Amino acid sequence: MPDSAARQSAPKAAQLIKAARSQIGVTVQYDPSYSALPFPNGDVPRDKGVCTDVVIRAYRDAFGVDLQALVNADMKANFSVYPKIWGLSRTDKNIDHRRVPNLRVFLERQGAALPITTNPVHWKPGDIFTSIIDRRLPHIGIVSDRRASNGNPLAIHNIGAGTREEDVLFAHQLNGHFRWKLG
Repeated sequence: MPDSAARQSAPKAAQLIKAARSQIGVTVQYDPSYSALPFPNGDVPRDKGVCTDVVIRAYRDAFGVDLQALVNADMKANFSVYPKIWGLSRTDKNIDHRRVPNLRVFLERQGAALPITTNPVHWKPGDIFTSIIDRRLPHIGIVSDRRASNGNPLAIHNIGAGTREEDVLFAHQLNGHFRWKLG
């Protein structure tokens, strides 16, 4: 990213990180249960959620971006390019945006994909990562503006104990690196 673009993205990245960090201590439960949601701007109660909810809420709170509506619209128009893992024959506005594989496809389609690397210098504050835990469980989070003592960027995510900021970016097999709506 050119220096001028990096300078422009820094304030937006800071907004996104602040919105993600504000969920720490609020979203205290990991709850993957299916919920009927209002549409648009639907959300489960803020005290619970999954990893995708951290990203969804951060974009909504920082920029007014409704991933529920955006993913739903893109899936309706391009259903064939989205994963068929769940056996659905049509979109489901209650859950589609809360599934990591769907967010990966959406972000790729938005032109936000970057090369996947384990070099900490390639990861910027506000980047989104996706990974696979134990070769089967998809995960997503936002790269923080803070670093661990080992130099790794911290990540804001919910992996099972509520929203936290931790050194987990390189803890599992990465399968996505995205920079979206920051420039």
